[in-house]
Amino acid sequence: MSDSSASGIGFSGLLTIVFIVLKILGKITWSWWWVISPLWISFFIFIAIVVVMLGIGLIVALLD
Repeated sequence: MSDSSASGIGFSGLLTIVFIVLKILGKITWSWWWVISPLWISFFIFIAIVVVMLGIGLIVALLD
């Protein structure tokens, strides 16, 4: 029996770190809202997926 778990920073986390480093080094002049945008964009995509799945579940439950 093997116990494996996936862990890692993920694409949006890595992109956020890159943006933060570039901001601190002065290579980009974006506002901090855009520097951390990969995090909140990922969050809103997750929320949208949850809402769609709940909507589908509600529709299926009403049709039964």
